[in-house]
Amino acid sequence: MPGDGRMSATTKHKLLVCNCQRTMEVDGARLARTLGLEGPLAVHRELCRSESASFEAALAAGPVHVACTQEAPLFRDIAEDKGLGDVPMRFTNIRERAGWCEAKPAALPKMAALLAEAAHEAEPAGLITLKSEGVCLVYGAGQAALDAAHELSPRLSVSVLLTDAADAIPPSVVDVPIHRGRIRRASGHLGAFEIEVDGYAPMLPSSRTALEFVLARDGAMSKCDVILDLSGGRPLFPGGGRRDGYVHADPADPAAVARAMFKASDLVGEFEKPRYVVFDAGLCAHARSQKVGCTNCLDGCPTGAISPAGDHVAVDPGICGGCGTCSAVCPTGAVSYSFPGREDLVTRVRVLLQAYRTAGGTRPVLLLHDEKHGSPMIAAMARFGRGLPPNVLPLALHSVFHLGHDVLAAMLALGAEQIVVLAPGDAPEELPPLEGQVALLAAFTGPLGHAGPRARVVVERDPDAVESLLYELPKLPELAARAFSAAGGKREVARTALAALNETAPQRATVIALPDGAPYGRIHIDVGGCTLCLSCIGACPANALSDDPDRPQVSFTEAACVQCGVCVATCPEKVIRLEPRYNFTPSAMTPEILKGEEPFECVSCGKPIGARSTIEKVLARLEGHSMFRGERQLRLVQMCDTCRIVTVAEEGNDPLKAGERPRMRTTDDDLAEAARAARDPAARKPEDFLS
Repeated sequence: MPGDGRMSATTKHKLLVCNCQRTMEVDGARLARTLGLEGPLAVHRELCRSESASFEAALAAGPVHVACTQEAPLFRDIAEDKGLGDVPMRFTNIRERAGWCEAKPAALPKMAALLAEAAHEAEPAGLITLKSEGVCLVYGAGQAALDAAHELSPRLSVSVLLTDAADAIPPSVVDVPIHRGRIRRASGHLGAFEIEVDGYAPMLPSSRTALEFVLARDGAMSKCDVILDLSGGRPLFPGGGRRDGYVHADPADPAAVARAMFKASDLVGEFEKPRYVVFDAGLCAHARSQKVGCTNCLDGCPTGAISPAGDHVAVDPGICGGCGTCSAVCPTGAVSYSFPGREDLVTRVRVLLQAYRTAGGTRPVLLLHDEKHGSPMIAAMARFGRGLPPNVLPLALHSVFHLGHDVLAAMLALGAEQIVVLAPGDAPEELPPLEGQVALLAAFTGPLGHAGPRARVVVERDPDAVESLLYELPKLPELAARAFSAAGGKREVARTALAALNETAPQRATVIALPDGAPYGRIHIDVGGCTLCLSCIGACPANALSDDPDRPQVSFTEAACVQCGVCVATCPEKVIRLEPRYNFTPSAMTPEILKGEEPFECVSCGKPIGARSTIEKVLARLEGHSMFRGERQLRLVQMCDTCRIVTVAEEGNDPLKAGERPRMRTTDDDLAEAARAARDPAARKPEDFLS
């Protein structure tokens, strides 16, 4: 991508634009100049109908990029009919997202930006395969559960587990196994569910007027590929709507039950699923030596896809629903979102903003939204309201909950005046982490003097309310755009973006105080109480603490500290405390000695064996001890391990060993003494006369 924002990638796909029967104003010449195309663009009036021949001709020449999404199915059908179904096609919505607004002439910079961003080819996420044989458990009460199971039985291998059989009529033909019980525990995902049932009992085949069950038992285990939950209770899984293979519906809502049955009936075969996050255990700051530090991802995951696994955590990609909350709150970048990846997302924003400015756009506001909730809202505003303001640039994501302060800061550093995150309201448990990341961003921009708020989370179902909010956004001072690479990990991207925001800040800062829980800061050590045991160094998961092989000392690199608290939990003297803050100066990257002492050298070979103060304290405590009365014993304490072993071996005895053990007296000793006494009565002992 050239530095002037021109979309050179468009040359790979021939761009076709249409004013949709003159409901939009599209300047083909200006749009072509902005996108770096040769010659003006032909602006069609009815590309999907009377001018479809232009589409066919362009497709015959190679890949095409059509500035329309509504008629994408029709364009694909045309391609199939012409035998061109394998030719790459790309579709971008510039109508509801740009052209259909009350200020139509001002929409062209946004159109250019949307087309440029769409041309960016992101790195695809990895895939996993889930396999289902169609073994389905219908879980619910009474006749409703039986009816659902009967309807599904031609397509799936169905079993029924009834929570209550009160209104169930014994079937004349039992086409599905029927049991009674309640699920105590459920785990797994599509193709690999495992349940534990209490009160598990099979139906009696002789049931006549009502279902009867026998031999009930607790703790019965079973496996299945799909679960259709019509129990009407709480979902079996946290964030149940995102658990692949688990379909939950209210039995009192016939339409919901019908939709659930249709969904369950299709869950047979092999399914590819994106690997939404990648995990690097080497960066995880969860724990060290059973001392727990960071639990952000465990606390934030709404689906239960993350679990402790010793010193780090484990992410089950089969359970992961792709919300990305774990990536947003992870302080180290050990969990990183890949749908899209951080670098791809920042690049998309850079392309979007560059093209918008190149086309003459000003005051860009990013509207970050998901497809399921946000896109229908934008369409409703365009069709029934004023449409999006010309300076509001929508950017569709799979989930908005993966947005961390690092990516948000990068968007501002790239020149976005404001960021509006349109979040769905059906996932309230996922909102606090996102709001926390926005608050953390404000903790930086506020002290730097960037008037705000620069980012906000909007949870709203009413398109009119969202439209009003967007038109009433306050005009804020412009942020200077800084082009930079988003290569590297989460903390590297954050540090680069924050440095850019600081360079252009009205109030440049060296150090900013941050709220508790922030992933940046330093530690303080009570030097007087520290014994330089170095346990904190071995425990630090981020390598922020280090030692010196030649000297007893603790060094600290502030830029690496994630404030996980493992060092605090590990320190036996309890002399460490945390200070959340952000240091903009180069000193944050340089190790700082928090405590150091002169080493005590082995009295034999001169090798450093520890802190001088520690060895001297030990010697002082051993003075007068019964086992260390001689200089030789105390000298051993002042030796390294090697010299101590050699000295003990050369002297042939252990100086700490007790005296010689007395020889055991035997019967032979008594007989010999009696014989001596018989020969010489004068040698007899007084006790011999008493025997």
